[in-house]
Amino acid sequence: MATRPAGVYGSDEFNGAYTIVGAGTSTPAFLGYTEVLGSGAVERSTPPFDASERVVPQRVRGWREFVDRYSITELGDELAGLLKKQQNDEELSSAEFKRVQVLQRCLRLAEAVYGFFANGGTSCYVVGFLAADQPVTATALVGDTDKRTGLAGLETVPEVTMVAAPSLWDMTVAATDSSALPQPDLTAGTALIDKVLAHCTKQRNRMAIVDVPPEQSVDALKEFVGTLAAQDTDEAAFTALYYPWVKVPGVDGVPRTVPPSGHVAGVWARTDTERGVFKAPANQNLRGVRELHTQLTDDQNGELNDKGVNCLRVFPDRGLLVWGARTRSTSRDWKYLNVRRLVSYLSDSIQQSSTWTVFEDNGDKLREALRNSVTSFLTDQWRQGALQGRNPDEAFYVICDDTNNTKVTLDAGQVVCDIGVAPVRPAEFVQFTITQNAGQTGGND
Repeated sequence: MATRPAGVYGSDEFNGAYTIVGAGTSTPAFLGYTEVLGSGAVERSTPPFDASERVVPQRVRGWREFVDRYSITELGDELAGLLKKQQNDEELSSAEFKRVQVLQRCLRLAEAVYGFFANGGTSCYVVGFLAADQPVTATALVGDTDKRTGLAGLETVPEVTMVAAPSLWDMTVAATDSSALPQPDLTAGTALIDKVLAHCTKQRNRMAIVDVPPEQSVDALKEFVGTLAAQDTDEAAFTALYYPWVKVPGVDGVPRTVPPSGHVAGVWARTDTERGVFKAPANQNLRGVRELHTQLTDDQNGELNDKGVNCLRVFPDRGLLVWGARTRSTSRDWKYLNVRRLVSYLSDSIQQSSTWTVFEDNGDKLREALRNSVTSFLTDQWRQGALQGRNPDEAFYVICDDTNNTKVTLDAGQVVCDIGVAPVRPAEFVQFTITQNAGQTGGND
């Protein structure tokens, strides 16, 4: 007779009916510089986060909340005062020059968050880094699991499905005390990107939206992408690279050129809502952008696309568009962004909704129940247009029986479910495996 741990209650009759609920796909996490300022006389509906709160993941449900929580009005007012001095031909001190750079760095994060909400996003997480005048080391970016800082803090937030670091290139160098902006350190930047990619690859349910270095020419960019994770690696499949940077009106009314990751994350979220995660987030308008830093030709677009760079383009009578939806992978299975995101979504949904297996005896009834629930879920996905095929048999397969649940897996307390799906694109089945602990409620009397 099976026993149950104290505090766990359930029916002795196993009816085998379980529903798989689709996981979320549209929540990004933004990592960037932030600074705690005095609240002054600014009116706000929510108080600003303090230093200890800013360095851990914080959920933000709208632009107004972000403005209040991260002191954006105060940052903009201070920057406006310094820029006004320059416009009046007043000489800024070295400390004031440095302060301008620090404020611009903090507003870089704000521009990404604004771009996300402007393009259709509804909720995001923010992980802040203090001391905006100093670079961030790869160790600091990874963070501390116990303290929930950096990327490590995001491991406790399963709903995050995109990761972007709009301040990344500022993080490679210290702010200077002159009017000349410091040039980013490409080697240090590549090391930081590697940490973001490692995080996403480990988590499996999220993609890295990577910004290229600022002011890169097409030729320089082709050379730079060669320094990133090789295109035949697992990390490349979890990487979406976008070019060029975009010119925006500025959240404080000061026009600036910023990385596009925040705006792109909003486009992903909008596409997910309007069509579904299986739809490629391309041929979509980019809102809240005045113009692109670099105009690309069709030939340049083709060259970059082959290297896994998604281009932003301008077309007559159509405006600014996201004109690419590829990962950096050259794998047949993972070269398309929507396929990688769809499989992550399916895997994450099934994984999260099948934790009930731990409370059931690991036998034929359990495997049949899991097989039926996965089949029902994938049939719904096929009906919604996420999978191709004239019928469910052509769209997917589910194997959860004695052929893949052997004595070895039973002894390990695992139930294995092998799944193959045919995403909407010209390709064969993409296979993945779900493994859950099962029958772990106690021994037999």
